[in-house]
Amino acid sequence: MTKVKSNELFEYFQTNAICESLTREEVETLTAYLIERSYEQNEVISDLGEVGDAMMFIIKGRVGFVSFDGQDEVNVGSQGVGNLIGEMSFFDRKPRNLRMYCESKKVKLLVLTRPMYDRLKVEHPFIAVNILENAVVSLDHLVRAMSENMAQIEHYMHGFGRH
Repeated sequence: MTKVKSNELFEYFQTNAICESLTREEVETLTAYLIERSYEQNEVISDLGEVGDAMMFIIKGRVGFVSFDGQDEVNVGSQGVGNLIGEMSFFDRKPRNLRMYCESKKVKLLVLTRPMYDRLKVEHPFIAVNILENAVVSLDHLVRAMSENMAQIEHYMHGFGRH
């Protein structure tokens, strides 16, 4: 685990439209709360049933998501650079219903643990609010994508052109 460089994090945020209102100084402050973790292909990042103790920004590679129904594993999607992952279980403190794994050759994540987020809320609330807003946007994208998928499934199941 290594500490992320503030200039790289600032550029990452600007490039990926994340926490864009943070100044360079605020990003420098945030780096003290984040750790960088690396994973190799197929390595599990977080497993089914675990309660999320961190949310993570993908800074390199792709993270895959697998569902397991007791008999079969099913790939249900993936996320790449510029996305936040793990925020759902992080905030609702319920067990994960998907396995997250390193889909690409390598994955690098910026990790914000619950204790560090709790400190950030008290010590630097403006930065914490920016991260929270990013999590809301991330969840919004997820819900919208699921809605589109459900509409496509509904259309497929009930035939084309039926009203």
